[in-house]
This record gives sequence, C-alpha cells and structure tokens, in this order.
Amino acid sequence: MEILAFGVQADEKPLMERAFAAAGHSVHCLDVFLTGDTVPIAAGREVISSSVNADLGAEVLRALAAGGTRMIAQRSTGFNNIDLDVAAELGLTVARVSYYSPYSVAEFAWTLATAVNRRVVKAAGRTREFDFRLDGLLGRDLRGRTVGVLGTGKIGEAFARIGHGFGMRLLGWDVSQNPECLALGMEYVDKDRLLAESDLISLHVPLMPATYHLIGRAELAAMKDDALLVNTSRGGLIDTEALVDELRAGRFRGVGLDVYEAEAGFFFLDKSLEAIADDTLARLMTFPNVLVTSHQAYYTEDAVGTIIDTTVGNITDYLAGRRTENVLVPRT
Repeated sequence: MEILAFGVQADEKPLMERAFAAAGHSVHCLDVFLTGDTVPIAAGREVISSSVNADLGAEVLRALAAGGTRMIAQRSTGFNNIDLDVAAELGLTVARVSYYSPYSVAEFAWTLATAVNRRVVKAAGRTREFDFRLDGLLGRDLRGRTVGVLGTGKIGEAFARIGHGFGMRLLGWDVSQNPECLALGMEYVDKDRLLAESDLISLHVPLMPATYHLIGRAELAAMKDDALLVNTSRGGLIDTEALVDELRAGRFRGVGLDVYEAEAGFFFLDKSLEAIADDTLARLMTFPNVLVTSHQAYYTEDAVGTIIDTTVGNITDYLAGRRTENVLVPRT
C-alpha cells in the first residue's frame, strides 16, 4: 500500500521513505499541507498522514471519508487540529505520536530563553556588519533567579532539570505534581503566585478548551515587568493581541515564541516575497526583545526519527487490526 503524507519537510522526506520501505510500505511525500484546498489529492487513499498544521476540521474530514480515506496518522503529539467527534461519526481511525524526545523541545525552550536574555540575535546582526559595540546587549545571570514551569509532564520535567542545572529556583503549576520535579526541589504553587514571582516563565501544557489563552491579559499583567516569557507548546495558550499590547507598553525583558496561535498558513512556508496580512504577527516581529521561530522545537534527528517510526508503527497496527495507546479514534 502507498501512503500519502502531507506537509513533509525536505529533511524528513528521505527519513520517511527509508522507514516506510523498511516496514514494507511505500510513501508519497507532499510538501503541501492538508487543507480544504488540497484534500482532493487524497481521493482514493485509504491511509494518509498529516502534520501538526493540517486542517482536520469537519469539512476536511468529511471530504477525506467521501474519497475513501479510512485512517489518518498524525505526525505529532498534539491533536487540537482534529475534530475527533466528527472523525468518530465518520468511522475514521485517527492515531497520533504520543511520545517523542522531550529533550528536543525542552532544550529549544532554553535556547529561546537564553537568546532573548543575552540579546543574541541583535548581537549576531551587528557583528555581521562588523559592529562590535556592546551597547544594548546587557544580559543577566540566570543562576539564583526563579523559573516558573507551567505544565510539568515529560517536557516540563526536562525543562526543569536544565533550570536546576543553571542553579535556579523552581516553581511549578500543574493538575498533578511530578515526583521527579519535586526531587529537583520544585515548589508547586498556584498560577497567580508563579506568575508574580518568576523571572522566567515557560509553557509546557497541551492546548485544549481549558487552556486556551491560559496566558491572557490578566496573567500578563501579573508578571514582572522584566520577566522572560517562552512558549514552545501551542500558540493558542497565549492571547497574542494582549501580549502585543504589553510589549508596546515596554514590558518584558524578552519573549521567545516557537508557536503562534494563527500560525497555519505561515509557519513551515516561505512568505518572504509576500505582504504579511496578519497585523498581529507583523507587529510581533517589530519588537527587538521578541524572538519568533517557526515551530521547530521538536525538529531534531532524534525526535523526528521517533515521530516517523511511530507513525509507521501506527499504520502497520491499523492494517493488522491492532489498537494501541496512540489511537485517538475509535475511542476505547
């Protein structure tokens, strides 16, 4: 069987082709994302694979089902882009990658944090033009300061371990306490206290109705004026318009964003020759203390390899009639 894979990056294509071939399958990789405009390409394909920025809302799911698709293998942990109720109604099987290297995201979150703290992007831009002044590049030590971790699952735990290595005080917020984080000396507190006391705040929670705009106007106002804010999870966790308003008011030492709540249609694409119609994104890019990257935190050889191998396994399990913890629909 040939599987159709949407949204495949150039680096991923040879890895996917080898992994599918080793499992006795073939894969046709497309660089376009699965949307209402591209869904006709999937007609006649029993199994398709989607990326994190695919549109798998009701309309696209119904078009897939009408075209003969019976299984969707999403190459990500998050699945907030999939209407699971409609998928169940249509009798589709939907699977995800429930686990990959948490270190990939945790390490990148610290990359963003240290980059905005030490003004690395500004410094690199200057030195490329042979401007070696230090004016405006003053950073501060992280040791002895407080880091607040919102979400202390596998990624949050890995992030906390690095913070512990820096010699930072650890505050955590989650629905349950992680014993590994407690062993690092993390103190679990309510969200208001975490926001008020943290010098650096990093988000590691999934996006769901309960966490949508987890960081809104009130939460941003509660943070220190010179705090660092990092988001490598999902863009919808932050009210971006409220964040822009706070930045315009001169608040925050630095903000590192690997995700953006309206990133579909921008991230993973070359928009360098186009006018950007998204005013909020365009304004974000104008702040010297903001660093935006294109949802690349997961993008390491280790993590991508696991994602691909798990996706191949999910498809193999579907064809064999097996159901694993990666299956979102049908529900157990």
